[in-house]
Amino acid sequence: MASQPPAALRLLPVRAENAAVAFAGKSILRGIDLEITKNTRTVIMGSNGAGKSTLLRLLHGLLLPTAGRVVNAVGEPVATQVLRQHDAMLFQRPVMLRASALDNVLYAAKHQVRGITMPPPHVSALNALQSVGLAELANRPARVLSGGEQQRVAFARALVRDPEILYLDEPTASLDPQSARQIETLISTAAGRGVTIVMTTHNLAQAKRLASQIILLNDGAIAEITPATQFFIQPRSAAGRAFVEGES
Repeated sequence: MASQPPAALRLLPVRAENAAVAFAGKSILRGIDLEITKNTRTVIMGSNGAGKSTLLRLLHGLLLPTAGRVVNAVGEPVATQVLRQHDAMLFQRPVMLRASALDNVLYAAKHQVRGITMPPPHVSALNALQSVGLAELANRPARVLSGGEQQRVAFARALVRDPEILYLDEPTASLDPQSARQIETLISTAAGRGVTIVMTTHNLAQAKRLASQIILLNDGAIAEITPATQFFIQPRSAAGRAFVEGES
């Protein structure tokens, strides 16, 4: 997993430099300066409306900044089609094609065009389903699977792209506790294999289990970027202290 593309095409580190996002004249994010480095597990936190999902989409390249820039290791915008082949994203509610679980993953495997030597798409798709514990459901229609099973299919669909970075937007918010634990295990396993993780969550306990660093957003701006071990004990900012005290 996370095989190395040519240096000029690598995403990491991803840097946001004074980036901002506004919709219809309303500021959503402002003054965003951060760097996502290899083998980190970054969790973006903040209250509702703080801009967490918007920041995730900005880093992933789904949104373009209205000011500033978001670039890769050599200063290329991450939103370019070539660079977006190097990451993947998991949403809170996955969209399943009208096809089997295997074909949902196979679709992503067939569109893996980074120029890196990979197994045949069918083999990659089966391996990805096996890695999330769903090989026995490969031929079942994806849309009849449970919510937790669909999220694992979506996880396999993301992993089959062999991403440098995996972005996850509240990936367990709609799941029962057992399914949420399964997704957390998959996230930890992917991180252990070299995939850089960037995710949002409202779940403080989950962030404690998964994060190596916390980005706290407050009203569209970064309040602090702090190692997770410190953030939950002694946040650096007043906003961080209020957030932790309010969540504990």
